[in-house]
Amino acid sequence: MPLLHSFSFSFFFIIYLLSPSPAQAISFVSPIQKDDSTLLYSLTLFLKTPLQPTRLHLDLGASFTWVACDARYNSSTYQHIPCFSPLCNSLGHNLSCSNCFNTPSPSCANDTCSLFPENSVTRKTAISTALTDSLALPTSDGSTQGPPILLPSYIFSCSPTSLLEGLANNVTGLVAFGRSNYSLPAQVSNTFSVPRCFALCLPGSTSDPGVSLIGSAGPYYFSPQKIDLSKSLVYTPLVLNPVGSTVVTYAGQPSDEYYINVTAVNINGKPIQINSSMLTVDENGFGGTKLSTSAPYTVLETSIYNALTEAFVNESSALNLTVTNAVKPFSVCYPAADIIVTRVGPGVPTVDLVMQSDDVFWRVFGSNSMVRMGGDGGYVWCLGFVDGGVNPRTPVVIGGHQMEDNLLQFDSDNNRFGFTSSVLLKGTTCSNFNFVS
Repeated sequence: MPLLHSFSFSFFFIIYLLSPSPAQAISFVSPIQKDDSTLLYSLTLFLKTPLQPTRLHLDLGASFTWVACDARYNSSTYQHIPCFSPLCNSLGHNLSCSNCFNTPSPSCANDTCSLFPENSVTRKTAISTALTDSLALPTSDGSTQGPPILLPSYIFSCSPTSLLEGLANNVTGLVAFGRSNYSLPAQVSNTFSVPRCFALCLPGSTSDPGVSLIGSAGPYYFSPQKIDLSKSLVYTPLVLNPVGSTVVTYAGQPSDEYYINVTAVNINGKPIQINSSMLTVDENGFGGTKLSTSAPYTVLETSIYNALTEAFVNESSALNLTVTNAVKPFSVCYPAADIIVTRVGPGVPTVDLVMQSDDVFWRVFGSNSMVRMGGDGGYVWCLGFVDGGVNPRTPVVIGGHQMEDNLLQFDSDNNRFGFTSSVLLKGTTCSNFNFVS
């Protein structure tokens, strides 16, 4: 996928101030990297003037972007947002104006709008100034490469460097993909009148990037066969959680995270016994299933976890698989030598997340259900789900590993979520995105 790497820094000094019409199927594209230490994902975009490549933690549920800029943030175009201005009021918070008595800088100004940036991994937050600055992303119409486009007044928060704790070492902040009006997809949509729709294809490798595509419902071409994977999407409605779960959610605000209506879980096509009431979001925001790029693996409420692992072990015994010593954070592992590796990963029982009807399900094959780990007696394959304890706010949190090498589409215009299951079935991976059809 050479074209994902072909955007050199010098190329971005030539920026086209284009406003694509709604009739154009244009996507704003960016590579997604996976960190081999934290197993978290990051997105590279271009920020400041002159434009600088900026790597940010990819957060699927965050409301707004934040960048650590209490030191070494140099740009000729950043602007503070005045307190009580229409833009500040539209951010939907009731903070008092910021006051600072140090040298004026991006992080220090008087009578300016403030935000509460949050680290979704550590759940730490801070009070920080709100800024606007120039941002640019490359474009594609799904079949031919287009020029980068400048978003001249991107809204984000200038945050303290201490907020980076727990994220990948090479990131300088967080880029928001949540349902708010100030996430990256929302600001792109509002600025350029493109669909409020984006797709993620998370990489299954730390060496080769996946891709994000913002502003188009397709086509999405992947090599080597140049397949349009948008044609393989299966859709289910998005579910609105009426109560936000972040540290800084304001009273009466719904969650900006993406919830889906999982109604059952099957192992090898057989339903497991779980309390189905936990799978519905209640009026207090508890229950349901959400997707998260800040959880490396899917996290399940204890009774769901126990039911899933018991059923998986029972079905695996029919394949003559016997559990071995577990490797944390997992509890079910098998000797790697005992498992055949297929086109879609280890040959183990399938896990189906059943949606609104029995024939709409997200099938999880071995490449997404199993994790290769080093054990005392050699390598093992472990069931890549973790126990989230009793009475968590969200009983099912679908984590990054289960989403890798699956094309996922988040279509806010039509309030739906699209998924393909593993693209390995199509003979491709998320690292094979192709700008040219």
